[in-house]
Amino acid sequence: MGIGGNFWDFLKPYAKNEGFDYLRNKKVAVDLSYWIVQHETALQFSHVRNPHLRLTFFRTINLFSKFGAFPVFIADGKPSPLKSQARISRYFRSSGIDVNDLPVAEEGVSADRNKFFVKCVEECVELLKLLGMPVLTAVGEAEALCAQLNSEGLVDACITADSDAFLYGAKCVIKHLDPKSKEPIECYQIEDIECGLGLKRKHLIAVALLVGSDHNLSGVPGIGMETALRLVKTFSEDEVLQRLHEIGSGAILPLDVDVGSPGKFAQRLKTPHCSLCGHPGSKTAHNKVPCEYCHRSTSMNCSKKSPGYKCECSACDLKREEKEYKKTENWRLRVCKKIEECSFSSNEIAELYLRNEVIDGFMPCLSWNRPSLEMLVDFSVYYLHWEPFYVRQRLFPMLSTIFLREKALNSDVTLLDGQYEFDSIQRLKVRCGHQFYEVKWRKSTSGMCGVEHSISPAGSSVGSALQFEEIDTEESLHFSDELDVPQLHSDGGCHFISTDENLELVQNAFPADVDSFLQQKEVKESKRKKSRYSEVTCETPQTPKSRGAQMEITNYFRSSKTLDEVKNSQNPVIGSETNRSQGKRKVSSETLPKSVRRRLLFD
Repeated sequence: MGIGGNFWDFLKPYAKNEGFDYLRNKKVAVDLSYWIVQHETALQFSHVRNPHLRLTFFRTINLFSKFGAFPVFIADGKPSPLKSQARISRYFRSSGIDVNDLPVAEEGVSADRNKFFVKCVEECVELLKLLGMPVLTAVGEAEALCAQLNSEGLVDACITADSDAFLYGAKCVIKHLDPKSKEPIECYQIEDIECGLGLKRKHLIAVALLVGSDHNLSGVPGIGMETALRLVKTFSEDEVLQRLHEIGSGAILPLDVDVGSPGKFAQRLKTPHCSLCGHPGSKTAHNKVPCEYCHRSTSMNCSKKSPGYKCECSACDLKREEKEYKKTENWRLRVCKKIEECSFSSNEIAELYLRNEVIDGFMPCLSWNRPSLEMLVDFSVYYLHWEPFYVRQRLFPMLSTIFLREKALNSDVTLLDGQYEFDSIQRLKVRCGHQFYEVKWRKSTSGMCGVEHSISPAGSSVGSALQFEEIDTEESLHFSDELDVPQLHSDGGCHFISTDENLELVQNAFPADVDSFLQQKEVKESKRKKSRYSEVTCETPQTPKSRGAQMEITNYFRSSKTLDEVKNSQNPVIGSETNRSQGKRKVSSETLPKSVRRRLLFD
């Protein structure tokens, strides 16, 4: 949830649109609970087993291989008592139970999370560790630790839908990632938000206290987002939380807040204005002496004031300022009374947002290891009922990404997963608006590292190529996060597998092959252009003089004579009458309109 009052809608204008490769080679902190909660949308498909594991599996591979990021997953710890109370309140509201019957938890005691949710988290953590991803457990909220890692520079961005990550100190938040979307990535930078809204971190905390958050769902009744933003902007960042606490506790009167100088309004003197022209002075005086504001020296009367006229004299300016001051003061008085009537622990909630999740001096070790392939297969067979070759096939893009990164650093690395070697670059393809190299991998007959990881039940790659397109195709259609399936084929007794790889990764790993591929591509394109040019020149030969001239309509639409006409033209005796009639027709057609003559020409 995060901050209430549709806070994301207020942040939308300040989001930056980044490219598809924005997260490449960057460390990102992922709120694991955010992914697990989204598995509920997949429960409508009854045939899907453990959708939270399937969603985590494919999203992790996409984030690592397609986006090229180094994800760090954060699991929730023990919730705070305020968060537990808010969770109970949310459950009562969704169940239609009166909130007045809400039980009050003991002070300092937090309610445990849902057992089913805890089980889902534990299973996802086990899966992520088998994939070689680092997993950290927060003391409290997962988004708090994500924000802390981001603020200390351990990660470059946070992936979460909780807007209160900015309150915990996050600098860059990405709300959603879709590997099959052509739209750019929406990236929310705290610098852009501060410049756009004019609010610092403590200002945002004050807004959350007023409109509601995960620790206090209702906030202050009767105060929306616009009212909260207007109120907190009147205070500086250093004093906003303290002043809000003082207003809520009733320690000071709301009118003591400085927003103007009411003393100068008491000394304001009323100045008469002419009812005709609206300028200072009476109408009687203006009849005797011309009004200096109307600039009429020849007439004794003033000109009538225009509709909507406003006097610009100092007395009228002061009057308008006083009116605006009273209006603002009345509004502030109503808002402050609402805050005073609502009793909530503003200081306690503010301390939760300002408290660091990472212990001072403790630097977590973030390392990415190779996937445990055999254990992943056993895990998937048990929890997801997947076939072993199906797991290896879906995992291949992750293994190829690891191989390309290692190959760029160490040229001695030759085999992918101990049994595949780089063969060639097939083509440059565009998928969902993004460019990839289609790389062809050849299965090596040597260097299997002692153990061959077969990708088909019977150990035959050809058999797996036939069965890959049949297994779980119906199930995979319902999940947009499933990546493109690597294609397998055989040629001349050799078995190959094709994957889509990032251009930069392939360039760094195999620069010579990329250069050769680009040269061959240029040669093919040049040959294709020459062949097209030769076809055009052979079909329509043109002289230099006729290239820029327009063809006559009689030459463009050539009429064809019938066989009888050809015979009659060759035998003038037989066709004398016909020729005589055509001559008459030709002579008589000169007086006809041009359109009619054109039709007669082609008849």
